[in-house]
Amino acid sequence: MAAEGTTILLAEDDIILAELYTERLKQEGFNVIHASNGEDALKFVQDYHPSLIILDIMMPKMNGLDVLKALKEDDDTKNIPVIIVTALVQEIEKINKMMTQADAYIVKSEVLPGEIIEEVKKRLEQPAGEPS
Repeated sequence: MAAEGTTILLAEDDIILAELYTERLKQEGFNVIHASNGEDALKFVQDYHPSLIILDIMMPKMNGLDVLKALKEDDDTKNIPVIIVTALVQEIEKINKMMTQADAYIVKSEVLPGEIIEEVKKRLEQPAGEPS
């Protein structure tokens, strides 16, 4: 799927990272919608129908794992690719349990913004529901 015109929902409460990811995604031609908490992320999914979601785990109002669960339980959103991002390496065990629902996960401290872009492109090229 071409980046031009493709909408990405970025659910990230760290404003500096959100600005960095948004800028890089826009440079690649993506439209980016930013949510700074889990409740807004769910609302924006319904409002904007993104092609892919980048979802932080630790967010205010509703954490990313609860957002992911809600997305995957809804027939309208269950096939949207989701890339989980987290700053906490200790969260990986929880994330591993959720991997049947998420399409990928990334530890923020171990990845450069360009690698996130590559993961986004990879997930958008993959047919819905196909494992990596």
